[in-house]
Amino acid sequence: MLSVARRPLSAAVPVGNLLGIHLFQCPDTVGIVARLSECIASRGGNIHSVDVFVPDDKPVFYSRSEFTYNPMLWPRDVLRTDFLNLSQHFSAQRSTVRVPDLDPKYKISVLASKQDHCLFDLLYRWQEGRLPVDINCVISNHDRLKDNHVRRFLERHGIPYHYLPTSPGNKREQEILELVQGTDFVVLARYMQILSEGFLKAYGKDIINIHHGLLPSFKGGNPSRQQAFNAGVKLIGATSHFVTPELDAGPIIEQMVERVSHRDTLQSFVVKSENLEKQCLAEAIKSYCELRVLPYELKKTVVF
Repeated sequence: MLSVARRPLSAAVPVGNLLGIHLFQCPDTVGIVARLSECIASRGGNIHSVDVFVPDDKPVFYSRSEFTYNPMLWPRDVLRTDFLNLSQHFSAQRSTVRVPDLDPKYKISVLASKQDHCLFDLLYRWQEGRLPVDINCVISNHDRLKDNHVRRFLERHGIPYHYLPTSPGNKREQEILELVQGTDFVVLARYMQILSEGFLKAYGKDIINIHHGLLPSFKGGNPSRQQAFNAGVKLIGATSHFVTPELDAGPIIEQMVERVSHRDTLQSFVVKSENLEKQCLAEAIKSYCELRVLPYELKKTVVF
């Protein structure tokens, strides 16, 4: 297994060149890295970061490469064609190439309920340019007053806010589906409703969720915090994962932990938990947009 340490995005890209990223999954065989290197070098590019993973028990090749890219030497449509040909040659299950400085940002919709901490953290990071996304809209089953800080922020930046109250007999999924059409993926920022299997199939793209605990323990809603506190746990955590029909059982993208002790009150316990949730969700979104995440087996991920 070849593995090069993860570097900051855009590290070591010479002036005048752009950063290209390629994410690849195909059956393992001889010569994949050689052909990849040849493809990039023949167009005047240079690989400066590569990470490869081949499981010991399965002949599948996973890789993520960063390379210098000059659009004057390698037009964007030719870049796409070259990697498409590479994908077809190796019968790839996935081959994605992006040039972050040229390609459109990922378009997302954010779903949230009453709690604001994850939602507002994402909005703040987006405003600061720390998340490479464009926010299509925010959808919530909890109404917020016009002078609420989230509503003021959204109005100031021209981001639509849709209040769709739900009930046990009406989850408003058809309306949500219409609002998220055209997005690249959806983020659940503490959205406390279970999306049906029919909704997931109809949307057909990735949905990223944040869970207030280290899955698979303490599944479900808010009582989990009380359960964890009452159980006297010494480590608390947050888990960001893909949404699947099985509750809180999708492939994990990111997990974070923090130590707690008998000195923590329920209030300090919750504050620490919410801080972890914000960081964990933001890191998962960033990793996804930087093409660091690949499905692995049924319930796992490779995160470069």
